[in-house]
Amino acid sequence: MSDSTRAQRIHELDVTVWVGKKGLDPVEDELSDQLADREFVKVKFHRSARGGTTAEELAEDLAERVNAEVVRTRGHTAVFER
Repeated sequence: MSDSTRAQRIHELDVTVWVGKKGLDPVEDELSDQLADREFVKVKFHRSARGGTTAEELAEDLAERVNAEVVRTRGHTAVFER
């Protein structure tokens, strides 16, 4: 897949996992299940989840928990792949 095709696919993704005030624990299994079925998964980090940290830090932590890689972070949203 070309870089432009990959970038277009990532851009067109809908958010399918939301991280809220309960943090990363409740979404680990859901993200892992979605990554088993899809190439990319887009995750939104709500303000209540971020607390004193950044979306980038949360994304890296979540990626490590589900054995995935962060493809991109932009604002409060991250895209993961396995």
